[in-house]
Amino acid sequence: MTTGRFITVEGIDGAGKSSHLAYLAQAMRARGAEVVVTREPGGTPLGERLRELVLHEAMETVTEALVMFAARREHVVRVIEPALARGAWVLSDRFSDATFAYQCGGRGQDRRAFAALESVVHPGRQPDATFLFDLDPAVAASRQRAQQRTPDRFEREDEAYFRRVREAYLERARADPGRFRVIDASGSLEDVRGRLAAAFEAFAA
Repeated sequence: MTTGRFITVEGIDGAGKSSHLAYLAQAMRARGAEVVVTREPGGTPLGERLRELVLHEAMETVTEALVMFAARREHVVRVIEPALARGAWVLSDRFSDATFAYQCGGRGQDRRAFAALESVVHPGRQPDATFLFDLDPAVAASRQRAQQRTPDRFEREDEAYFRRVREAYLERARADPGRFRVIDASGSLEDVRGRLAAAFEAFAA
């Protein structure tokens, strides 16, 4: 049986990470793995309902973090752990690093409280690899504007907020270099895809 692996993609809004999920899933399937593609917040019926609330309803910042972790607990228990136990590879669009970046970095939430919630919600479980799409927030904002869609309440935050989020992501990556693969997300989709492909092959070799 294939050994289960847990892979996540992260990055600020507009960095383009979601554009590469299908590629990563196919690269994993090419290695003979069952692949479960999922996302946060979301991934379960309850998680998707909580996603709608957290993306579109105003709430206090501690409440926001708690909603994220509530959705994550359901996700871990009902999707991630069962899939890994049967040998599947799980590919998640965001996980706990996003909460560290957006709520601790962006909102200024207490890092000790974050660590405590991690230890309760997914004790001992971190991704085997995290591909962090890193991009200047000004460039990311320009990409977002070009999409011409209604932004959610995170996407409406200003550039200073996303600079804090980006730095928190890079802080997290520096703290765990064995897990993180930082992908330069500037340039064309093809340029970024090439960098991602090289990083994935190095991880999966």
